[in-house]
Amino acid sequence: MLSKLYFLCIGLLFFSGNPFAQEKSNVKFGNVSEKDFNTKIYPIDSNASAVVIADIGYSAIEGNTKGWFSLVYKHFKRLHILNKNGYDAANVSISLYADGDAEEELNKLKAVTYNLENGKVVETKLDVKASVFKDKISKNRVVKKFTFPNVKEGSIIEYEYTITSDFLQNLQPWEFQGAYPRLWSEYNLALPEFLGYVFLTRGYKKYDINDKKLRSESFTILDSRGIGASERYQFTANVSDNRWVMKNVPALKEESFTSTIDNHIAKIEFQLSEYRQPLTYRNIMGSWPKLANDLMEADFFGKPVTKDNGWLKDIVKPLIEGVNGNKEKAHKIFAYVRDNFTCTNHSDLFAEQTLKNLEKSKSGTVAEINLLLTAMLRYADIEADPVILSTRSNGMTYPLYPLITQYNYVIARIVIDGKIFYLDASEPRLGFGHLPVRCYNGHGRVINKTADAIELDSDSLMERKSTTVFVVNDEKGNIVGSMLQTPGYYESFNLRERIKEKGKEQLITDIKKAFGTEILVSKFELDSLDKYEEVLGIKYDFDFTGEKEDIIYLNPMFGEGYKENPFKSAERLYPVEMPYGFDETYTLQMDVPSGYEVDELPKSMVVKLNEENEGMFEYRISQSGSGISFRSRIRISRAYFMPEEYEMLREFFNLVVKKQAEQIVLKKKK
Repeated sequence: MLSKLYFLCIGLLFFSGNPFAQEKSNVKFGNVSEKDFNTKIYPIDSNASAVVIADIGYSAIEGNTKGWFSLVYKHFKRLHILNKNGYDAANVSISLYADGDAEEELNKLKAVTYNLENGKVVETKLDVKASVFKDKISKNRVVKKFTFPNVKEGSIIEYEYTITSDFLQNLQPWEFQGAYPRLWSEYNLALPEFLGYVFLTRGYKKYDINDKKLRSESFTILDSRGIGASERYQFTANVSDNRWVMKNVPALKEESFTSTIDNHIAKIEFQLSEYRQPLTYRNIMGSWPKLANDLMEADFFGKPVTKDNGWLKDIVKPLIEGVNGNKEKAHKIFAYVRDNFTCTNHSDLFAEQTLKNLEKSKSGTVAEINLLLTAMLRYADIEADPVILSTRSNGMTYPLYPLITQYNYVIARIVIDGKIFYLDASEPRLGFGHLPVRCYNGHGRVINKTADAIELDSDSLMERKSTTVFVVNDEKGNIVGSMLQTPGYYESFNLRERIKEKGKEQLITDIKKAFGTEILVSKFELDSLDKYEEVLGIKYDFDFTGEKEDIIYLNPMFGEGYKENPFKSAERLYPVEMPYGFDETYTLQMDVPSGYEVDELPKSMVVKLNEENEGMFEYRISQSGSGISFRSRIRISRAYFMPEEYEMLREFFNLVVKKQAEQIVLKKKK
């Protein structure tokens, strides 16, 4: 797993003086001239629809009049809109934190659109009072939105604002990278020594400037909240001025096999860890055991699981009556929860309703459903604990630090006869002991006294698929065949979902469409459709219904091959994150059609992905008398590949696609 964290530089950053640290951006608010419009295409990306000219942020901590400290954040940004596809850049959302009546303050907002008209720069200013709208996203998040006025192709837009926050845990993060290229991205942080923050960085791009300087600053705090005179506190403390700059940062676009692009954007985040002298020392971040203990004591998480729960008797007892062994009991309880409850939200960490109410409503979030599952398992005297994790789309976590905001999912872990099982009852057709692919995102934590760390790694998953095809001549001289296929577990799961949603007939239609030639499907069977712990079995017969031409071109993969390379980009700057490894074997035994002979067969080949044999492609074909034997196998034994391995992976699949497209050529006998 450590290799996967090449882009997660975790911990306190190390700084050194930089000979270019004095280099500054010459872009200033309001200083736009005719020459700024001259560039129509930027070398950083000739296809860019918008380019960020400068993006500069500054954060500092100041004493306030409430007897404590405030965070002051200033942000300036200028963009050049090059064509209509870049108009989205003119829509701005500013996120603010709220807690009850207290809310971060947005002020000093200015936004201007510049257009070049008749050789002169024309300004259109945003009417802040009339054009800024407020949306309450959640109880802790407010967004203020606006759209730049009079935006056209070629417009330059810029804005600046200040946010004042009394929430010291909300030191503003900074993204150096985004949907558009950035010529200059800079973040400055003035951090006093009496507040400790952990610095968390992501991304593959290195800083062009990474500088830190120390100085002294006087801090003044006024406490004017009382009835009498204000109390005044003043002291001097060391402050570190941190400066990070990235220049010519390319846009980061999501490509195939990406868990979430947020894992790879160059950015820096901060987590308040402690108060230091001259403040009274306090460890803010805590430890994993402390966080786990707090969660188990919380009404919205662990307490409903650990308390007596006598009301569960009427539910659990009938399920396990007459059942021998804890594993069978666990199966029964898991199946009950999975089959009787509907998940309303697959990204949730805390319970918003009681488990008793969940049992009545039969509808709840993934957290509520799996906390109920855990409580029922415990009631049956099975060792069970909740586990928190972050799903693939939510992003990777920093295992070292107990940062609860990074987690968005709850599953259950049980231990039976020394064997561990992970359970998720939020998916209606998921088998016992299986988790959805989204859960395989690395680090998770068991919420118990020891807060055990676990790793759910996509490299640990292997999808095995087997397809066997027979093609023969029937007694009438027609070409007929049969197919037997066992997909891997997750393909089986997805097929069950498709069949539930669209029915078997649609699956048959899809098979006929993919086959590559006209066929009639009969005797279609699905084995183990309702046995969710097992893979599906797909069987059917088929008849070729097309006209018999003098020359027949036949693809031996019959629609099962790769039609296109999943890795299309010429280069990749961040890892390939496939959901699992896979091993797909396809075999064909075929009679040469009556009245025909083989004119041309593809050549056999075997190719390894790399010297470690972590992948291979086997393509073997031969003729013996009137029969053709064919076998194609693709194996990729790991799911995660570093950017420097991308070209190898891309070329491998280029070869697979090209080879699997080759055809057998048959011609009529003379």
